[in-house]
Amino acid sequence: MTTAKSTREGSMAWPAPPDMRYVDKESEVVACYGLMRQLRPHLASEREFLIRWQRQVTVGYRLLALWQGAKPVALAGFRVQENLVHGVHFYVDDLVTDEESRSSGHGRVLMERLKAEARALGCAKLVLDTPLTNTLGHRFYYRQGLLATALRFTALLI
Repeated sequence: MTTAKSTREGSMAWPAPPDMRYVDKESEVVACYGLMRQLRPHLASEREFLIRWQRQVTVGYRLLALWQGAKPVALAGFRVQENLVHGVHFYVDDLVTDEESRSSGHGRVLMERLKAEARALGCAKLVLDTPLTNTLGHRFYYRQGLLATALRFTALLI
């Protein structure tokens, strides 16, 4: 929820709107760790997150964030992939809005930007996976025009 702040003169000043930009610098990636950890609590440290980001960047992974000042309030990780099921498609690995900023429209703004990015890159589909237990996320995705079209099955091998 966005609230006005009192200025010295007593009038109310609204915070600047969030700034959307790619996260390309290591310092910005580290700044995103706390937010990404809300989605991926298994990430043990900023260093682990940075190392994984560095490896994934080599295969086209990008981070896009909405920033409120120096703080990221919503974040998406994505890449363009190709497979026999979807052809060339825009795959969203990660999508999270800070728990303190949920229901403020940040997720919708980020999702619209992701769709625009996908179209600009020539992708006919945007694909993402979400756990079956993420019912609030499912509601959000349906509102954004995404449809559930598959189940993913996994097996732990270690």
